[in-house]
Amino acid sequence: MPNKTISVRIDDELVTAREGQTILEAARANGKQIPTLCYLKGLSAVGACRVCMVELAGTERLLPACTTPIQEGMSVKTNSAKLTLYRRMAVELLLVERNHICSSCVSNGHCELQSLAQSLGITHVRYPYNNPQLSVDMTHPRYVLDHNRCILCTRCVRVCAEVEGAHVWEVAARGIDSYIVSDMMDDWGHATNCTGCGKCVQACPTGALAEKGFGVHEMVKQSDAVSRLAAKRTNAETVAH
Repeated sequence: MPNKTISVRIDDELVTAREGQTILEAARANGKQIPTLCYLKGLSAVGACRVCMVELAGTERLLPACTTPIQEGMSVKTNSAKLTLYRRMAVELLLVERNHICSSCVSNGHCELQSLAQSLGITHVRYPYNNPQLSVDMTHPRYVLDHNRCILCTRCVRVCAEVEGAHVWEVAARGIDSYIVSDMMDDWGHATNCTGCGKCVQACPTGALAEKGFGVHEMVKQSDAVSRLAAKRTNAETVAH
């Protein structure tokens, strides 16, 4: 049975949505753009990056659009001075947490973090850089993992588990010390579960995961292809049940 159609207001415009959709899905279905980093269509939503926060009438709390279900009668604001302030803060904190040096990155010009920072008018950050001493894993024959550019969005973790079914990636440690690990903290090149499919590389929004042989500015990700594969898998599972 199709999901029930409901009425909501998004940016003061009365629109229709379907029960079961999130605020993000309903907004995008009605032509409203909400910025995201950790979200990738077809994968489970985790609300990790916090840049998709929206305002909801009746509460002072900002809510993550990617994980908040839409409900009948909701009035949502996706763009305001307050939201821009919080989104800038979230992106600036991501930039200072690791070592994002765009001029020497393979994804320079094709990076979702970089593009979002530019769209928000971020030309500098207000917080001190952490400058952590992080490693680069080049043990895989085809790909490279640069922890300096990782934003812990976990898109690689989710696509490997939910689409490829290999469960290679996971997050180790906690808080600011968190980092991506493969196969129980083995080097990527020694990860026996890795199929070498490259879905994690294509899903990565930054230059943290890249294919070897590409120079600065050359690594263009195909995240849309990952979303299509995820949709096919979901449809196949639906038919099977």
